[in-house]
Amino acid sequence: MEYFSRPFKGKLKFNWRLGLLLILLLGIPRFITVLHASKTGDYRFTSIIFVVMWLLPFVLLNKLGRQAIGIRKPKSRAGILMGILFGGGFCVLVWLIGDLLYGSTINNWLVYISKSYSIPESINWETERFTFFLIFGITIMIFSPIGEELMYRGLIHRCFSDTLGSNGASYVDSSAFALTHLAHFGILFVEGYWEFRFLPALLWVILMVLVPRIFFFVKQKTASILGAILSHATFNLTMTYFIFYHIL
Repeated sequence: MEYFSRPFKGKLKFNWRLGLLLILLLGIPRFITVLHASKTGDYRFTSIIFVVMWLLPFVLLNKLGRQAIGIRKPKSRAGILMGILFGGGFCVLVWLIGDLLYGSTINNWLVYISKSYSIPESINWETERFTFFLIFGITIMIFSPIGEELMYRGLIHRCFSDTLGSNGASYVDSSAFALTHLAHFGILFVEGYWEFRFLPALLWVILMVLVPRIFFFVKQKTASILGAILSHATFNLTMTYFIFYHIL
């Protein structure tokens, strides 16, 4: 059965080699651009990586291949609703753990991430908070959820599922996802220097392995990558809420 579009027909197959290539080819540039954004607040280059992730399944795969990675109509509306609730609920847990352990210090992952947001210093929070929340919230609900789910729960997952099964492949794509998120928190740019804070970073990586497992579960329940995308988008929107209404 052929899953790849004509230019790649017979040249590419869903296997661990392609999966590893995708992890490295997109993960490394994404890691570097997020570190750059943590230092400068400039996420333009990261957004380009996400757009590439959006496009790649449509460039590489034919219709059958796109269906094989989950680009199809969801089979369960209840699964979609459950995914939205689970995505937002798990983000609440991520917030609570960070707040209870580290409070408003830089060791709190959401506090650190909030410092990379480019927001004018002259902003009047009483009148403009909601506007900026909407701007950042809509952006963060579009770029990374679509790109990362098509790539990690879609292409990369399918590359490992034949040999490891769906559950085993989920651990691979979730681990790859979590390691790239060390660039968001774990490797910190503080007062002009890079630091690695082992224990907070370890906790963050564990959380970032668990959350895509939820996205995978929702994808399975809905038989569609859209379920994972919506769950991921809700997680990101909830994170943005905590940043704008409890941190900034």
